[in-house]
Amino acid sequence: MTETTTTTETGTAGTAADSRRLVVLDMAGTTVADGGLVERAFERAAERLGVEPGTPDHAEKLQYVLATMGESKISVFRHLFGTEERARRANSAFEEAYAELVDGGLVAPVPGARAAIEQLRADGRTVALTTGFARVTQDAILDALGWQDLADLTLCPADAGGRGRPHPDMVLTAFLRTGAVADVSDVVVVGDTAYDMLSGRRAGAGTVAGVLTGAHDRATLTRNGATHVIDSVAALPDLLTESA
Repeated sequence: MTETTTTTETGTAGTAADSRRLVVLDMAGTTVADGGLVERAFERAAERLGVEPGTPDHAEKLQYVLATMGESKISVFRHLFGTEERARRANSAFEEAYAELVDGGLVAPVPGARAAIEQLRADGRTVALTTGFARVTQDAILDALGWQDLADLTLCPADAGGRGRPHPDMVLTAFLRTGAVADVSDVVVVGDTAYDMLSGRRAGAGTVAGVLTGAHDRATLTRNGATHVIDSVAALPDLLTESA
């Protein structure tokens, strides 16, 4: 790619290739296919708190979990169970159940995801993987996939002060920790949910790309701020190269 000399606001020389050098990628649904493990883990956690499968209460709570895919799970449980103590019990049960399912070999990369991340880094981009799960669950997924060193940075809500999506905190934490770009408008945010899109837009990211391998469809992603919608993260390197 030919580099084009530009001038920054401070008057120093830069290059057009310096833009979009930080890519913040969601995990479940975007780079990781978990085959509905969120629902299965929720059912185990809800039953532990006395929510019986097949009841209207269970159906209502599960619908909320599905509608808020991408949000920090502890925040979801605070909404569903009212008190902090019950929310933490539910979250612990959920994380434990999800980890057991992960250990059972029920997660896999989205096809082409690993190659896409490797290509992004080969192109000189910094890649951060983010999740709404707790660190212990994120690490279990990374271990199961052999992805411990795949990205430059991995973040969960606790790494960003405790707030997950749709807040912009994880995107901004990646921006601050990596120093990969000088302006947050040069950040690329990619995810499969409305909350991923909202998080990216609230952070001020210039590129907010939705993928169709997860929870939400094209209309939902676009309505919540996607600047681009692609079939899969596998198409991301080409998208960024073509739009440079």
